[in-house]
Amino acid sequence: METPERPRKIIHVDMDAFYASVEQRDNPELRGLPLAVGHGEARGVVAAASYEARKFGVHSAMPSVTAKRKCPDLIFVKPRFDAYRAVSQQIHAIFCEYTPLIEPLSLDEAYLDVTENLKGMELATEIAEEIRQEIKVRTGLTASAGVSYNKFLAKMASDQKKPDGLFVITPKNGPAFVEALPVKKFHGVGPATAERMHKLGIETGADLKACDLVFLQQHFGKSGPYFYWIARGIDERQVKPDRERKSIGAEDTFTIDVHDFETAHAGLQPLIDKVWRYCDANRIRGRTVTLKVKWADFTQITRSKTVTAPVSSSSELADIITLLLSPIFPVSKGIRLLGVSVSSLHHASAQSAPQLALAL
Repeated sequence: METPERPRKIIHVDMDAFYASVEQRDNPELRGLPLAVGHGEARGVVAAASYEARKFGVHSAMPSVTAKRKCPDLIFVKPRFDAYRAVSQQIHAIFCEYTPLIEPLSLDEAYLDVTENLKGMELATEIAEEIRQEIKVRTGLTASAGVSYNKFLAKMASDQKKPDGLFVITPKNGPAFVEALPVKKFHGVGPATAERMHKLGIETGADLKACDLVFLQQHFGKSGPYFYWIARGIDERQVKPDRERKSIGAEDTFTIDVHDFETAHAGLQPLIDKVWRYCDANRIRGRTVTLKVKWADFTQITRSKTVTAPVSSSSELADIITLLLSPIFPVSKGIRLLGVSVSSLHHASAQSAPQLALAL
């Protein structure tokens, strides 16, 4: 008789308003004030917002002019990626004291598999609490954590008690938690996918669970099986400590279909900024730039260009994207979505001058 496999113990750690919190920590005069990390000029974008700013509806990826309109007293601080990387390394060192199975998602969040851990601790909840306390002591910053038996639920759990919170989803209550959760809050369900789900009458995890696999594959393609299983609280993905990204991308769906070059070009700038911010923060460069266009009828095309030397600045990335976008016009149908990605990646040398482009 086979012994049932013991549930995994997964922790998702997510720093609270990371960039903004580092700035408030390092400059006491900014504490308690509505703060945005980013550039405040007309075409700037918010990279991160303090919780004081979030009360006014300011959030990351928001145009700076919109953020300033929502919060007239908003203070903009230019990003300091070297400082953020240094703190991130401190946090990662704490993780390493508990497990070698660490999968960083960005500078400020990571998955940890603590099923077998270096301290021989039985309860993942106690490990998560210790890690949060160590982060607070060593960096002066707060982190939120989610504990569960798979990556999807650990990620969902870390959002439940933000900021400075801890939430646990056990195997017993996992399925019920998912059923009650609105699909728009599911990790992996973006605004465009949520809109499609709503049009199909799928509002909650329970609605998603009621859909069979064939239906989900028909409407969501390769993502169908993922949605099918997470609706049941099942996620078999392993924590991968050697996770290597093959590409870095960002995309956005327009609220109204776009037909003119100027609007499409302007809509691409925040995506270019977001991609470059990630490249710069993680010292990554790439040689292949790809433009994705999804039309109003949901058909899509991609256009790519590979350059001999890695793209070295956000302005160079913008120039290549413009070259890819221009031949598409005039269009015969509206553009629903645009995306930007960089691939053929490698890590930039330590000697490379940092390109602190417009941050998202």
